[in-house]
Amino acid sequence: MRRDTASLRIQKDTRMYLSRKAYLLLCSSAVTIQTCMRGMAARNELCFRKKTGAAIHIQSQCRRYLAQLYYLRIKKAAIASQCAWRGRVARRELRKLQMAAKETGALQAAKTKLENQVEELTWRLQLEKRMRVDIEEAKTRENVKLQSHLQEMQLQFEEIKELLIKEREAAKLAAEQTPVIQEVPVIDHEMINNLGMENEKLKALVNSLEKKIDETEKKYKETSKLSEERLKQALEAESKIIQLKAAMQRKSSFMQEPQSATPAKKIVTESLRRSQIERQHENVDALIKCVSQDLGFSHGKPIAAFTIYKCLLHWKCFEAERTSVFDRLIQMIGSAIENQDSNEHMAYWLSNISMLLFLLQRTLKSTDATPGKPPAPTSFFGRMTQGFRSSPSSVSLSFRGLEVHQVEAKYPALLFKQQLTAYVEKIYGIVRDNLKNDLSPFVSCIQAPKSSRANVLRSSGQSFGKSSTTNHWKSIVESLNGLLNILKENCVPAILCQKMFTQIFSYINVQLFNSFLLRRECCTFNNGEHVKAGLAELELWCGQVKEEYAGSSWDELKHVRQAVGFLVIHQKSRISYDDITNDLCPILSVQQLYRICTFYWDDNYNTPSVSPEVISSMKVLMAEDSNDADSNSFLLDDNSSIPFSVDDIILSVEEKDFSDVKPAAELIGNPAFEFLQE
Repeated sequence: MRRDTASLRIQKDTRMYLSRKAYLLLCSSAVTIQTCMRGMAARNELCFRKKTGAAIHIQSQCRRYLAQLYYLRIKKAAIASQCAWRGRVARRELRKLQMAAKETGALQAAKTKLENQVEELTWRLQLEKRMRVDIEEAKTRENVKLQSHLQEMQLQFEEIKELLIKEREAAKLAAEQTPVIQEVPVIDHEMINNLGMENEKLKALVNSLEKKIDETEKKYKETSKLSEERLKQALEAESKIIQLKAAMQRKSSFMQEPQSATPAKKIVTESLRRSQIERQHENVDALIKCVSQDLGFSHGKPIAAFTIYKCLLHWKCFEAERTSVFDRLIQMIGSAIENQDSNEHMAYWLSNISMLLFLLQRTLKSTDATPGKPPAPTSFFGRMTQGFRSSPSSVSLSFRGLEVHQVEAKYPALLFKQQLTAYVEKIYGIVRDNLKNDLSPFVSCIQAPKSSRANVLRSSGQSFGKSSTTNHWKSIVESLNGLLNILKENCVPAILCQKMFTQIFSYINVQLFNSFLLRRECCTFNNGEHVKAGLAELELWCGQVKEEYAGSSWDELKHVRQAVGFLVIHQKSRISYDDITNDLCPILSVQQLYRICTFYWDDNYNTPSVSPEVISSMKVLMAEDSNDADSNSFLLDDNSSIPFSVDDIILSVEEKDFSDVKPAAELIGNPAFEFLQE
C-alpha cells in the first residue's frame, strides 16, 4: 500500500516536472520569438523614419536653394532697374545743370573778359601817361641842354669871328708898319700858311656847329611828333575804357536784375548794391585792421577769434557762394606770422586760429537727412544735384552765452576752414622747431664736465660735479618752462601742448640715444650718471606740470632711459643676454644693444662690459637679421609729422560758456559793429 502510494506520488511528481519543464521551454521559445519579431519591427520603423527625415531635409534644402536663387534674381533685376532709372534722372538733372552753368558761365566769362580788358587798358593808359610824362620831361631837359649847347657854340663862333677880325687888323697894321724895300722884297710864307690853316679850321668848326644845330632841330621835331601820337593813343585808350566800363555795367545789370525790371529800378538797385558793397568793404577793412593787432584775451578766450567769428556769422559769409572776406583774412594771418622767431607771437595766433577753427567746426553743418525730407540719394549724381538744390538753413546749437547757428556752408567757407587747419599745423611746427633749435646745443653734447670727472676720481662713489650737471640740465628745463608759460599765457589748447611736449621729449630721446650709438666717448659710466641726473630733472618737470600739459612725454624717453640703466648698472659681465633683453632693455634691438655693449668703457673703475658669450650671441642674431636690416637700422629717426587732427582740437575744448567774452574795444564805438555787443 505504501509502495503504491509512493509510486503514484513519484509518477505524479515526475509527470508534473516534465509537464512544467515542457511548459517553461514553450514559454521561453514564445517570448524569444516575440522579442525578435518586435525588434525587427522596431528596426524597420526606425529605418523608415530615418529615410523620411532625410527626404524631408533634402526637399527643404532644395526648396530653400530655389527660393534663394529666385530672390537673388529679382533683387539683381530690381537693382539694375533702379540704377538705370536713377541714371536717367541724374542725366536729366545734369543736363539742366549744365545748361544753367553754360548760361551763367558764358555771362561770367564775358564779365571776366571785360574786366581783364579794362584792367589791361587801364594799365596801358597809366603806362602811356607815365611814358608821356617821362618823354615830356626828357624833351624839356634835352631842349634846355641843346639851347645851352647852342648858346655856347654861338659864343664860341662870335669869339672866333672876333679873333679873325683882330688877326686881320693886326696883319694889316704889320703890313703898313714894315718898310718897303724895293730892291730886296721879303715874303713870310710860314705866317701866311699858318693863317690859312687857322682859317680852314675855323671854317670846319663853323660847319660842324651848323650841322649839330640842324640835327638838334630835327630831333626836336621828331620827339614832338612822337609825343603827339602817344597823346592821341592815350585819348583813344581812355575812350575805349569808358566804352568797356559801360558795357560791363550793362552786362552786370543784365546778370543781376530780372529782364522785366524798368531802367529806373535797375539804376536804383545798382546804386544800392554799390553802396552796400562799399560799406561791406569798409567794415572788412575795419575788422582786419583791428584783429591784426594783439587784442589779448578775455577770461582765457581769444578776443580776435570771437570777433572774426561773430562778424562772419552776422555778415552770412558762410552761406555766400563768392566772397573775398576769407581771402583777405588768410592774407592778414599769413602776413602776421611772418615773424617766426617770436614764440609769443606764434602762440598768440595759434590760440586764435585754433579757437576760430573750433567755432567753424561747430557751425558748419554736414548735409544729413532730416525727418520729413526724402532720404539722401546714394548715387554720385543724386548727391550732386541735391547739393545744388539744397538751400542754407540754420539750426541753433546748445551754447551758453554765444548763440551759434549751424549753416550749410558753401565752398569758400570750407576752403577757409582748410586753410585755417593748414595754418594751425604750420604754426605748431614753427613753435616746435624753435624749441628744438634752442635745445639742440644741450642735447647734442651729453658728455659729463671734466670737473665732475675729477671729482669722481677724488671721491669714488660720492656725488660728482652737481653744480655743472644741474646747470646743464637746468637750461633744458628753463627752456621747457619758458615755452609752457608762453602757451599758458596765450591760452593754447591743452591737446596742442601735450602733442608739442611729447614730440620735444621724443626729439631729446632721439638725440641722446643716437649719441650713445655713434660716439664711443659717450658710452661711459660717468656719462650714464650724468644723463641719469638729467632724466631725473625731466621726470620732476613732468610731475610738476601734470598730465594736462605733459601728456605722455615721459614715456617718449624709454630708449635713453633703458640705455642709461644699462650704463650705470654694476657687474655687467655677470648679466646674461636674456636678462638684458627681458629686464634691462626690452625695447632695444639687437643692433642697438650690440653697439652700446661694444662701445661701453668705464672711465672710473675700468670695469669690463658684458661677457664674450653675450657678444657672440648678439653677433649670431645680427647675422640672422642682416638680410632684413640695413646698416643704419639701429639709429632712431625724429618724427616731425603733425600728431593731431581737427577733431582732437574740437574735443579738447571743454568750455562752452562764451558769455563773458568781451568784443574788441576799437569796434565797440563803430555803429556797423553793434551786433558784437548783443
